[in-house]
Amino acid sequence: MKISLASDHAGFRLKESIKKRLSASGHEITDRGCFDETSSDYPDFGSLAARDLSEGRVDRSILVCGSGIGMSMVANKFKGVRAALCASTALAEMSRLHNDANALCLGARFTEPDLAEQIVDVWLKTPFEGGRHQRRVEKIGKLDEC
Repeated sequence: MKISLASDHAGFRLKESIKKRLSASGHEITDRGCFDETSSDYPDFGSLAARDLSEGRVDRSILVCGSGIGMSMVANKFKGVRAALCASTALAEMSRLHNDANALCLGARFTEPDLAEQIVDVWLKTPFEGGRHQRRVEKIGKLDEC
C-alpha cells in the first residue's frame, strides 16, 4: 500500500516510529515532513499528505500532530479525503468499516506509541463494510461540491 505520512514537531517522533514499522511491513511510504522537532506548523505538512491522497498518488494518509485535531481539520479540507481522528483501536475499526476513512489522524500527546501502532494496524487491515454505509459515504463525497 502507498501511504503518505505527515507530522508537525509534536508528532515527529511518533511519525518516525510509524514510518519505520510501515516500511518494515513492505508499505511504500512518502514522508511529507516535518523532519525534526523544530517548531513547525501542522498545515504546512498535513496539506501535502492530504493532497497526495486527494490527487490519487497514495492509497492512504496518516497525519500526526500534538492532539490530532489540527491535522484532521487540514486533511478534511481536501476533496475526497475522509480523515478520522482515532484514539482507540475501536474507533479506528469503525472509521474504516462505516466511514471508509482514508486518512488517519493521531494525537501524539494523547496516544502512547504502542497504542498508536495498534491503531494503525487495525486501521490498515479493516475493510470498508459497504452496504448501507456506502450511500452515507457518497453523501459525504457530494459535500466536496459545496
